[in-house]
This record gives sequence, structure tokens and C-alpha cells, in this order.
Amino acid sequence: MNSRYVSLLREHCARLLARIRPLLAAGSAAAGRAVSSALRRLRHPTRRGIVLALLAVPALFVAFVLALVPYTPGMGDIRKARIDRPALIVSADGRLLDQFKPVNREWVPLRRISPYMVDALVATEDRRFYEHHGIDWRRTASAALHTFSGDRQGGSSITQQLARNLYPDEIGRAPTLTRKLKEAITAFKIESVYSKDQILETYLNTVPFLYNAYGVEMAARTYFGKSADRLDVLESATLVGMLKANSTYNPVLNPERALQRRNTVLGQMDKYGKLKPGGYAWLVRQPLNVDFEPQSAPPGVAPHFSAQLRKWLSAWAGRNGYNIYADGLVVRTTIDSRLQGMATQAMAWQTNQLQAIANEAWDERTGCWPGNELFQAFMRQTAEYRAARDGGQTDQAALRRLAANPAFVRALCRSKTQVQAGFVAIDPRNGDIKAWVGSRDFREVPFDHVQQARRQPGSTFKPFLYGAAFADGARPSDTFVDRDVAIPLSGHAVWRPADAEPPSGRPMTLRDALAYSRNRITAQLMQKERPEKVAQLARAMGVRESSLEAVPSLALGTSPVTLKEMVSAYSTIANRGAYIEPRMVTRIENHDGQVLAEFPSAVPERALPAGAAQVLVDVMRDVISRGTGNGIRSRFRIYADVAGKTGTTQDNADSWFILMHPQLVAGAWVGFDDGRVTLGDYWGQGAHSALPMVGAFYDMALRARVIDAGARLGPESRPPRVTHPRKQQRHFFFWPF
Repeated sequence: MNSRYVSLLREHCARLLARIRPLLAAGSAAAGRAVSSALRRLRHPTRRGIVLALLAVPALFVAFVLALVPYTPGMGDIRKARIDRPALIVSADGRLLDQFKPVNREWVPLRRISPYMVDALVATEDRRFYEHHGIDWRRTASAALHTFSGDRQGGSSITQQLARNLYPDEIGRAPTLTRKLKEAITAFKIESVYSKDQILETYLNTVPFLYNAYGVEMAARTYFGKSADRLDVLESATLVGMLKANSTYNPVLNPERALQRRNTVLGQMDKYGKLKPGGYAWLVRQPLNVDFEPQSAPPGVAPHFSAQLRKWLSAWAGRNGYNIYADGLVVRTTIDSRLQGMATQAMAWQTNQLQAIANEAWDERTGCWPGNELFQAFMRQTAEYRAARDGGQTDQAALRRLAANPAFVRALCRSKTQVQAGFVAIDPRNGDIKAWVGSRDFREVPFDHVQQARRQPGSTFKPFLYGAAFADGARPSDTFVDRDVAIPLSGHAVWRPADAEPPSGRPMTLRDALAYSRNRITAQLMQKERPEKVAQLARAMGVRESSLEAVPSLALGTSPVTLKEMVSAYSTIANRGAYIEPRMVTRIENHDGQVLAEFPSAVPERALPAGAAQVLVDVMRDVISRGTGNGIRSRFRIYADVAGKTGTTQDNADSWFILMHPQLVAGAWVGFDDGRVTLGDYWGQGAHSALPMVGAFYDMALRARVIDAGARLGPESRPPRVTHPRKQQRHFFFWPF
């Protein structure tokens, strides 16, 4: 910088400082005089100053309370708390699939609740309930005095307790002044909106009673096997006694404490005239007589679908200002209740048969015995084994000790050898999900094998390779020699794919290679098309959530994917190469039928040229007419125009089958949650485990005419080799459901 400019800047700063210095000095003197004046007023206060000081404390308190009001539930939210209007989930054909309730509760009006329950509650928790307006000031003051003296007591009214129960997140439970003030504000709001009877009804229907029982109706069923209107005075006193501390006074686990607490409640009822004269002495000598049976909310028609839908709907409701538990939303879904029922029946029929086979292969004399190394590995994964090792036992000693426990062996064997399956069906014309069964029993296994499970798809992945080849100009009649193949991988590894049959050394067409699922021909085609191209096409066609490793073995399905992705991708094939994102919901209405939102089908995305898709469909017809999927024709006598593919992974850990119809694409996966457990070389194949499930489903769907037996996937490059579809209607083949 120029020295002249530097000197000018210094002079300017010096002049500015000279002007500011007197002002700073004067300001300091003024501040000092103000502080001195304030100190003098404190030493010699005036009457006016004393009054203002005394008024400042409550004014600040009132200001603090008013500042908390916006942080408490609004009046609209409080009005909704009594409205038990769960979202109704409705199928495409108008059947109720499910209701989205926040908890396992059945709301009952006050007139259907035993009067003993109300008497016990008021006498024990808030005897001046009908006299105050949300806060019992006398009880609050008494509780505060006892707390200050070291004997902590609660002083919350029923209304305050209701405020805590309804809004645990907004109010909290910390013992702070802020929490008590927010609780009091909310209690005043509740009293201004509800009548006393409405407050009692809401309280008794929302209070928790352990074991997933919310509200007095579910509590009465859980602990006494009856409805809330039939509770007697002893049972009512027991349930009210639990409100002080559910776990402490649990009549199942702590019956002695529960009995003492029940008698305390009876004492309060007697004190305030709620019992007949002389009744107390007899009542306190009676036992609890608990009839315990946990109550579980029954799953809906499509529970795994509902579980996924609940997540989606919660996000939508949050963005749009709705409550899925109180606003009475009506959600119109794509599920067809008829197809859903057929899918459920087909899965139950096939998995029950496979379970019998698994039980024979994995009984306590064969698979599930301590001499089996795999079963030993299962034992080492248990908490019982870890506890034995932590206790100082050797590996062999721990295994011998656990093996000597028949109950342990049976339980471990059952947990590891339960056949599992997933099934999903999609309309390829619009992406509508028509059926979704995520496991054999949602209550026993809520894990979803349609959306959550990622398993190797085996040969069901091959159509992506063949589709890429057809898009590049290959023809079904093109040939490769059926020979041993060795493909170098990174490093010094070599991949040598094999088939069940030895190599013939003769040319084989692509049509035959896919129909008979030949790995050696597929591997040679993969070398020509490149893994990156196949992975890209699979993603475009619908495999969009799972990671695909672009390696040569990808063509044989070595990258784990979900069943939903695979069926969605096959829907792209059936839709002439146009991908449509799967859809669960068509529209949402309010409880009066007004449409709040509509969700049209996604815009189709071109993934595979239409001509290549049609060639691929035609080749996959041969899988069904004469290839690995011919059980659809020979066993199930399905003569509709369908195409598909079987899939079996290495060691028979995963079995797949996906079938395409012009109006419906459905697929099934069968296996075990632990991939080390298998059904063997025969039953572990997709053609023998997954195909029958899909075949039974289509057989029922065609018989019921839910889908059209005469619909066509498209023109064929040669005449079909099967009987005319009309014969489907004349064949009678019943399933033992």
C-alpha cells in the first residue's frame, strides 16, 4: 500500500478517537450515577417502589405462564383426543383391510364401564373431582407441604393425569416447575372442552395397563377375562390400584403388592361412602382371582402391506396436517381382497407341506442333534451358550450341557427350521400392488420377506441379461456351444459356472438356454454383454433399491435383491419394456367421503425397447411350456398365455418363481431365514418349492375370473404349443385349503 495513504489513514483514526474519548468518559460517568442512584433506592425504598417490586414477581410469573401456552396442546388437538377415528384401509374392491390404531385399545363409552371403576378411581385419585376445574388447589398445597417436609406426595388431579397420558411428549414427566405449569395449562384446556363424564371416559379409555393393554376394556379382558361393564368392585379396585405404578402393583407378577394396593383402594372407597356399610371388612379378605390372558390386536387381511403403508401414510399425514389415528382418514389401496386371500391360502398350503418335509429332515435324530456341526454352530449363537462360557465352562462342556436339555434343543431347532416365504402380485399395466404376503404368520414372524428380505435371486435374474442381448440385436435362434467356461476375475480368481448336466459340446440356442436355465451358455452371453450393462438394465427395469455388483456371476443372481423389486422388474417385461413404479394407494378421503388426495399411476419409463421386451416374453413362454417352469402346465393345468422363470441359488438356500400374465405378475420366494438351512437338492429347487405356490394362486385367480384366461401377452414368433386357454374353464382341480 502507498505510504501516503497509510499516513492519511492514521491521521483520520487519531481524529476519530479524539472525538469519541470524551463521549466514552461521559457515558461512564452517567452509568456510574445510575448505579449509585439504584443502590440508594434499595437502601431507602419508597412505598411506591415496594409495591412495584411486589407486583413484579407475580407479573413475571404470569408472563412465564403465558409464554408456555403456545408450547401446550392446542384446543383442536384436545378435541380430537376423544375421537377414536383410526384411518380405515380399504381394498380396491371395497373391503376393509385394516384400521390404524395407535395402541391395542377398544374405546367404550362411560355407560359401558362398571360404576365401581368410576367410584374407585374418584375415591382414590381425585375425591374432589366434580368440584374443581382441572386443579385441586387444596390437594396441591397439601402435597407441596408434605414434599417440602421430606414426605413426597403427588397432588395431580384426574384431569392433570389425563393431560400427561395424552401428551407425554409435549408435557413430559420430569419433576420441574415448567412441566407442572404445562400440565396445569393443559388441564384447564381439557376442562374447558370436556364435561366431567367425558374426562372420566377419556381417562379410562387411554390409561395403560401393561401387556399392550390400553384402556379399561382391554385391561378387563386381559386380567379378568370379561368386558369393562362386568367388572365387580374387587376387580375395579385392583385395576385402579395399578394406576399408581403398573409394574409395582402388577397382579400377575407381584400379587402380594397388588393385593395390598387393592385393599388401599377399597379403604378409600369405604372412607368416602362408595361401599355398603360393613362391606369393607369382607372385601379385603377376598383373593385377587386374576384370570390372565394377554390380548393382541388381530392382524388385518394384509398385515405386511399395512405395515409398509402405515410408514408411508404417517409421513403423508405429517406433511399435510392430518392425524392417522384421529382424523378418520379413508385410504383406498390397490390391494384386491380376493387375490390377497388367494395368495394367503396358496402360501399356507405350500409352506405347510414344505414344513413337514423340513421337520423330517431336521428332527432331533438327524439335523437337530449335537453331532451335527451346523447345529453346534446354532447352539454357539444362543444366549444360553454365552452364559455357560461366561460361567467358565469350556466349549465342549457348554455344548454337552445344552444338548442334554430337550426343551432347549426343540426350541432352537424350531426357530432355525421354520420354512419362510414371501409372495407379491402386481398389475403390470399400472403398477398396482394386488397381493402382498410377507411371511407365513405375521404375529409369529412380522419380518417382511417381500420388502425387507434381500436374498440372491438365482436364475430369475437371467432375463435381464437376455433382455440386454435382445436389445442389442441378438435373436432367440443365436447359438453358443455348450462347453466348460472359465472366466478370469480380479486377482488370480477364476469363475467356472456349472450346470446339473455335463456339457454336451453342441450348439444351443438362446431360447433353449433360458428355457432350461443353462448356466454355461448364460456365462458366455454375459461375457459378450458385459456386467455393467446388465446391472444398468436391471436397475432401469425395477431393481432400484438393492445394490448390484457388476461382476460376471451377476447373471446367475449373486447380488441379493428383494422379491418386490424382482416382481416389479418382471412387470416391466410384461408391460412391453415400460417400467411403472409400484403403487399402494389410489386416493385418500376424509371420514365424510371428501377426496383429500389422489395418486394416479406413475408415468411409464422406457427401460427396455418394446421389441426386445416382446422377444424376451416369447422366449420366457418356453420356460413354462417345456422348460424348468412346465409344472404350471403339467401340474396346474394352466393354459392361459403366461411366461416366467424359476430360480435356485447355490446350495438350494433360496427358491424363486415369477410368472407373468398380461393382467398380473406374481412371484414367490421360499427358504429359511438362516440361509445355512436348506430343503435339499430336490425340494430346494424353485420349480418344486416356489412354483407350486404361484401355480395354486393363478389357478384360483383364473377360476374366479379375477383375471382373464384369454388375455394375451403379445404376438408370438411361432405358434403356441399349448391347449387353447378356454380349456382352463373346463378343467376342475381343487386345492385342499
